[in-house]
Order: sequence, then C-alpha cells, then structure tokens
Amino acid sequence: MPVTRTETLPIRSGDDVVRIRQAVRTRAIEAGLGLVDQTKIVTAASELARNALDYGGGGEVRVDVLQEGMRKGVRLSFSDQGPGIPDIQKALTDHYTTGGGLGLGLGGAKRLSNEFHIESAVGVGTRVTIARWK
Repeated sequence: MPVTRTETLPIRSGDDVVRIRQAVRTRAIEAGLGLVDQTKIVTAASELARNALDYGGGGEVRVDVLQEGMRKGVRLSFSDQGPGIPDIQKALTDHYTTGGGLGLGLGGAKRLSNEFHIESAVGVGTRVTIARWK
C-alpha cells in the first residue's frame, strides 16, 4: 500500500502526547478525513500514546498517510520496549487495567479504528497498529 507521507515521533512525555495528537490531526486532514473520522483517530492516538508512555516507559509512533487507489487514510504504528502484555485478550476487555485508568484505552482504540493489530511479548514490548480510512 503506497505511503505518501511518513514521520516518526517520540513518546517520552505528556508534551509528546499533545504533539502526537496535533500531528495526527494534521495528517488526517491531509488525507481528507471528515471531522468525525479525524476525532476518532486523534482520540485513539491519544489513548495509545498515553499507554506507551504510562505502561511501556515511552516509545515512538510512526504516522503514515496512505493512498490505495482512490481511498486515502492514516496508519499509526505505536511501539515501546516495555514489559509487554501477558494476556492481550484480557487487556482488550473494557475496564481491565493494570494501572489507575478507566481501562478503555486498547478496546476503545480498537473501536475507533477501521483496522487494528496488536503484537506484544512479555519482556520485549508492544506494537499497536491502527488505521482510519476516508
């Protein structure tokens, strides 16, 4: 699938989460996503960036603008080298949390995305890839 633009952003602090939200909104507009779709992918990005920071000790996100024929979209790939997720299915369950949050991050991000993929290995880290299409 052709990538028309890509950038990689660090996730090291709360300020980075804000920068990621801004960058994702900019790329979603560039891809022609409407306001509802922009809001969905920005919200998912915020949740996943916060997870990478809080649970993965930081990491990075790759932001890709995609074009497949007439279809355009945005793909985000979050990665960290944190402790990993021992039970992905459990982690995707609403209200499950290992921290003090609401437990809606992973499942919420999945519902807000057209595509969702997660890989995690205990002691190695986690990669979550989402996409939203116009």
